[in-house]
Order: sequence, then structure tokens, then C-alpha cells
Amino acid sequence: ENFDIDGTWRLREKDIGLTVDSKGTLYDGKSVASSGELMEALLSRPTPLLRTFTENLMAYALGRRVEYFDQPAIRDIVREAKENEYRISSFIIGVVTSDQFRLRTAASVTAIQ
Repeated sequence: ENFDIDGTWRLREKDIGLTVDSKGTLYDGKSVASSGELMEALLSRPTPLLRTFTENLMAYALGRRVEYFDQPAIRDIVREAKENEYRISSFIIGVVTSDQFRLRTAASVTAIQ
């Protein structure tokens, strides 16, 4: 929250001058008040973070939203990436070799172009 749109650190909201409130609550109810606490919380339970990352990567590659029927592939990609120490290349290869990516219909490919 302390970073503005161009990545500059800020302590106050530009338009209204109020102090930036970077406190929040995660989906599991854990409160975080700093970037250090956020990092600690995310690293304590990496699976949701890794799955979300993979979902976003797949959505970008497919040019569509990830649906419930894509979840088994997402889980497989994360599981395989773990065997390769979560290298970014493992996620990319997992996405491009997935059935979702390789077996897109002609209509969906045409819509992307």
C-alpha cells in the first residue's frame, strides 16, 4: 500500500494528505501491519500464494479467466514446480505443456488475435 502507481514509496495519500494505512487482514484472518509481516505470513503458507501465481500465469497465457475445471492442472503445475525448487521456468513449462494451453479451440485462438 505504501507504493504508488509508479513504485515510489509514500507515507501519505497524495490527494488527501492522510497517512497511508497499510494494515490489513488476510483471507485466513491473520492481521498484517507491515511488508515484513505480509512476507512472513505468505511464506508460512506458500501453497495458496503459489497456486494464485500459477492461476494468474495461466490466465495470461490462455487469454481467459481460470475456471474450476482448470484447478487440477494448476495443482499439478505447482506440484511439479516444487520438484524443481519452484523455478520460474517450471511454472512456464507447466502452463505451456498443459492441456488447457495446448488444446485451445480455434474459436478461442481467433478471439485472442
